[in-house]
Amino acid sequence: MKNSLLLILLFFVLQSAFGQQKPAYILFNAKGKKVSYKKMIRQLSKNDIVLIGEFHDNPISHWIELEITKSCKQNRNLVLGAEMFEQDNQAALDMYLQGKLTTKGLDSMARLWKNYKTDYAPLVNFAKENKIVFAATNIPRRYASLISKGGFEVLDTIPAIAKAWIAPLPIAFDSTLPGYKNMLTQMEGHGTINMIKAQASKDATMAYFILKYHVPGSLFIHYNGSYHSNNHDGIVWHLKKAKPELKIVTVTTVSQKDIKKLLAENKDKADFIICVDEDMTNTY
Repeated sequence: MKNSLLLILLFFVLQSAFGQQKPAYILFNAKGKKVSYKKMIRQLSKNDIVLIGEFHDNPISHWIELEITKSCKQNRNLVLGAEMFEQDNQAALDMYLQGKLTTKGLDSMARLWKNYKTDYAPLVNFAKENKIVFAATNIPRRYASLISKGGFEVLDTIPAIAKAWIAPLPIAFDSTLPGYKNMLTQMEGHGTINMIKAQASKDATMAYFILKYHVPGSLFIHYNGSYHSNNHDGIVWHLKKAKPELKIVTVTTVSQKDIKKLLAENKDKADFIICVDEDMTNTY
């Protein structure tokens, strides 16, 4: 009897302890159903391209994209790529991956993001350790800036070498895509069509270099801001336009006060959704 009472007491203590747990994130599928990490990895590994949409300052985004990369490496040969590296820095990135350039040298030769050391170096170093190709997929920011001021026409005046760092001209553009329309709405009258074209130049260029570096039979994992691939828009639109036969899957990050149930507004943003507690500390 005494042992039975102790077991009952232990049961309630454990129940209370589990009830008080506060998870930092929960994984959902597009419809808002909770999924396990293991199931997500199985699904991701079956595709040609995985786009991981992150919050640039969110530690859960950065941690889980590294874990996804490590897990997928167990099943597939990988190629990696990231928005955070602009294509004219590819040579410096390659030299670092080949051991011909130190971390300090990479910092001097490439335009690294301010959170590179904490958030992106682990991905690059994983590629280096495992001899994985890492593509710098983004348009050099100075050209995106020119487009935001003068439209695609300004690209006709830049040097030929610069055009090699950008998606082939003319850049495909559809101003009616939901992501671009939402950008104009969010800017509340302060946005211009050229600013949307600058966004499109990034999406198109990232898609172009993803396809350029993708190796048939391998899995390409790409890291980008969530807005570039949310709702299967942006980069995904350009990838499908170029190669509709590719199997593409998306992951995104969202933030909620209560992460136990995915809000309706966050459903269908991606095939898999990392729902993070909105109180999560930022990395910068």
